[in-house]
Amino acid sequence: MRLIRLVFSVCFALMTFSVAMAQDDLTFDPTVCDDADGGELTTACAAMIAAFPTPPNLEQIGQDRYTLSTYNFWRVARDGAPKYDSPNGNVIGSIPPGFNFVRGIDASVDGWLQTSDGSWLSTTVATYASPSYFTGFELTDGLDHQFGVILDLSRIYVSLFPGGPRSQANGRFINRYEMVNIFATAIVDGWRWYMIGPNQWIEQRFISKVFKIARPEGVASDAKWVAVDLYEQTLVAYEGDTPVFATIISTGLPTHETNEGLFSIWESLPRDAMSGAAGAPDAYAVESVPWVMYFDGGISLHGTYWHDLFGYRQSHGCVNLSVSDARWVYEWVHDDDINAMGAVDIPVFVHSSGEYGVTATGI
Repeated sequence: MRLIRLVFSVCFALMTFSVAMAQDDLTFDPTVCDDADGGELTTACAAMIAAFPTPPNLEQIGQDRYTLSTYNFWRVARDGAPKYDSPNGNVIGSIPPGFNFVRGIDASVDGWLQTSDGSWLSTTVATYASPSYFTGFELTDGLDHQFGVILDLSRIYVSLFPGGPRSQANGRFINRYEMVNIFATAIVDGWRWYMIGPNQWIEQRFISKVFKIARPEGVASDAKWVAVDLYEQTLVAYEGDTPVFATIISTGLPTHETNEGLFSIWESLPRDAMSGAAGAPDAYAVESVPWVMYFDGGISLHGTYWHDLFGYRQSHGCVNLSVSDARWVYEWVHDDDINAMGAVDIPVFVHSSGEYGVTATGI
């Protein structure tokens, strides 16, 4: 047994050394896989994939544990709900129909929830909202290579070639929010397909691609600025021409598009209430939205505790981030002062690197 362990240790050490040597000898250069189409890979492409099985130089940020642990929010039934002065007490008001969230203060009485204004709701009309624990990445190499974040909500197998059916043949499946390298791109019937491993292909609709863009005209060479890509549903924070942070987001739905253009953060608050369209079918009211940075009138970057669908459009026009990602951006904007607020004049560049339904265009 001791001999077996020794042989294993030596083999493992040699394997680790070989991988280290491979990464030392190679730079991450996906252009060596440009000709990949589902057939036999070139020696250079295969070596590239073997040397860099996962995206290099990404450091996942920590969670905003304080906000996530102290927030206790409940979604009210779409049709609204009566408010009571005590459990099984008198009706003293109502929450109107719409997309409404309230902050829970006391749920110790079975079947009843006390909210931040002191009133009580029956838990038959309120559902606890579990926030997302996803976090983005600090970029230690200036985003010299593109990478992708898997979006699909279920574990799925990849395809053996672009445009092909999902297959278990190579044993590769993808998990939601997994980070992957993009080694090659192919277009089939107008849709992009990305190779994320040796003959492991997935369609663009299941992934958000993160990549570097040029600093827009009007942004100073030494300025902090934020790029929001409506097509890829990503956010990248820059210092001058250097990307320093990247994550996935949720922007406006087709009926509430997020405007493209160059804006500036004109107001910022550690938390704020948001509401709109009172009396309309799409009315909404959400309490204590964390880490809010307004840049286009009432449109803002902000933390989002009411969904975990980042990478897909979800909002009324704002840029939704996970609570932890929003705190990172807020602190970065304010140089680590989480209690700061007010105008900071940080440019926000909202653009679209492609067009929905025409996925073969753009970057």
